[in-house]
Amino acid sequence: MRMTVDETARFDPTNQIDAALSRRSFVKSAALAAILDGARPEVLMAETKEGMPQRALGRTGENVSAIGLGGYHIGKQADEAESIKIIRSAIDRGITFMDNCWDYNNGVSEIRMGKALRDGYRRRVFLMTKIDGRTKDSAATQIDESLRRLQTAQIDLMQFHEVIRLEDPDRIFASGGAIEAMLDAKQAGKIRYIGFSGHKDPFVHLRMLDIAATHKFRFDTVQMPLNVMDAHFRSFEHQVLPRLIADEIGVLGMKSMGDPFILQSKTVTPIECLHYALNLPTSTVITGIDNMKVLDQALEAAQTFKPMSKEAVGELLARTATAAATGGYELFKTSNRYDGTAHNPQWLG
Repeated sequence: MRMTVDETARFDPTNQIDAALSRRSFVKSAALAAILDGARPEVLMAETKEGMPQRALGRTGENVSAIGLGGYHIGKQADEAESIKIIRSAIDRGITFMDNCWDYNNGVSEIRMGKALRDGYRRRVFLMTKIDGRTKDSAATQIDESLRRLQTAQIDLMQFHEVIRLEDPDRIFASGGAIEAMLDAKQAGKIRYIGFSGHKDPFVHLRMLDIAATHKFRFDTVQMPLNVMDAHFRSFEHQVLPRLIADEIGVLGMKSMGDPFILQSKTVTPIECLHYALNLPTSTVITGIDNMKVLDQALEAAQTFKPMSKEAVGELLARTATAAATGGYELFKTSNRYDGTAHNPQWLG
């Protein structure tokens, strides 16, 4: 049975959060280990749509494209008409998962995606966006703004964006916190599923999951960095992914190329980066696409992907180990240049 929020307990400050933290465990059964080792090709290979593999989104019953189109880069494309063309071409060629965020490019990314999803394209995609608000009022305002920009009555998945501070889970689940706005929006039919994203430290993700559990709430999805260097440094793959698989939470991979610093290490190619992320039990791997050449590259990676052998994975990890050791190519973990809410704290409410 799907877990729901207990209305009498979800905001009770006496919940034993520390006890939940101390009981944290990572299920390392033989079956789960097999999934993480890539020994379960049926998990990684699924039906295709326009040549694009489709994968299950956790326990939601939804299937989404193995590659997702990142919303941030769409807003950085100089020409709006070209960005709309890219989005529609991606959909025509089988990409169904659309990523976005309320704050991307001051709303430009959502506005452009909204225009691209006219003329019947909206019904062909699974639409996700994110909000920054930590209070009920700020979150509710941002949810409604996203709906207007995206020109839709309902968003398939709404996520809390940039859960990067230890206090973010406390603020979200506090009385008068953003979770109340999310639940109200879901009850009103404005959103279907709820998740969260973050890029800083796996411990913050685990704390978010733990605090949610103390309020009897289980997320539908979690978005996090998954790449060949993450495996060596503050690893979401090793510390968070097993928990998500055990709880049947949809895994949204991002920053497969380090945006794009991993490529600057000269240790791996773009296709290798995407193949590595696709080889993990991800529901979708979100990648930035700001031109047709990059779209072609993403589609090629999806269409040529086959479950990797342990030897192939080991070779990639050995090749990247030295470069990855201190996080120098994962600046989203080791610097604040990607922390939009740190530069704009007013977004939090």
